[in-house]
Amino acid sequence: MRKLFRKSAVVGLAVVVAGVAVAVAAGATGSTRANVLVCGLMPDTKTSTRWEQKDKPALVKAFKAAGVPARVVNAQGDAQKQKTQADQCIADGAKVLIIAPIDSGSAAAIQKAALKQGVKSIDYDRQVEGGVAVLYASFDGHTVGVMQAKGVIAGLKANGMYGKKPVVASLWGGKEDANAFLFKGGVDSVLNPLYKNGTFVKGPQQFVPGWNNQTAATIFQQMLVRTSNKIDAVAAANDGIAGAVVATLKAAKLDPIPLSGQDATIEGVQNIISGWQTESPWKDQRALAAATAKAAIAIAKGQKPPSTGYVTTKGRPKELAYLISPIQLTKANWKRVITSGYYKKSEICNGEFAKYC
Repeated sequence: MRKLFRKSAVVGLAVVVAGVAVAVAAGATGSTRANVLVCGLMPDTKTSTRWEQKDKPALVKAFKAAGVPARVVNAQGDAQKQKTQADQCIADGAKVLIIAPIDSGSAAAIQKAALKQGVKSIDYDRQVEGGVAVLYASFDGHTVGVMQAKGVIAGLKANGMYGKKPVVASLWGGKEDANAFLFKGGVDSVLNPLYKNGTFVKGPQQFVPGWNNQTAATIFQQMLVRTSNKIDAVAAANDGIAGAVVATLKAAKLDPIPLSGQDATIEGVQNIISGWQTESPWKDQRALAAATAKAAIAIAKGQKPPSTGYVTTKGRPKELAYLISPIQLTKANWKRVITSGYYKKSEICNGEFAKYC
């Protein structure tokens, strides 16, 4: 995906950015000294480490390589702050907003207000229900869910529980995030038939408000109490939630069980290599950032961005989309995150986890 950026990508932008210095201001929120063409609005640092550690630097690098002035900021979970950041970006000349929403309601309001000023938006990673973005750039959420379910199944087969009517619980993401339903839909498409035919027993299922990891731990503790610890596998929506499950199991002195995740975070990979997590759909944000930056440049030039088709987003007409297939990371192939340069070996293989490398 890095090949997407060539010097030719910015030909024709002179009219749009005439007189603007080519510089990337990553993280600035209040400065009006340097205009920008594109602004990336990241949501927080609590639901996942990826936003600051992966998405932000990848976007900054992509725009810098393309010679396009851009800014990437983080709202730290504050919807009003994200609106203020968007307003500042527009005041500084932004023509395109790349929005990873905190919630659909606030993000849709940002998009509609921006459009009134001639500024277009891209839904980044998460769909915005009721929004007016001209593109949804993300990984295939349904496929993520399918991978999670298949990972749980593989784990149950590996530990000999598949044919013993295992109880499978599910911890979905936050309801305020439309993507949570995409992941859930993928999981359900694989596991529901197995519940129906009696192969598996449907255990407790619950959404985790705000994708909050501590809340996930509390919910899972309650699930264990209700089932007298009879939970044989968990379809967890991301690595943070999976980590909460792992911590709860350890605290209760219970053994590892098949467990899905998402995002291939450092903690998630460490849980995989140590046998506490089964899989994690790896979404290489470098590829997403490269594709999104190319799309933003095209939109700023008045061109149709590259796409892979359309998606249905609640509260609006079908939305043009650019979807990338994730890679299922397991104990068998986890080193791909190292050989690809996504992580350094020292980031994964340290402390108690060094012996698994």
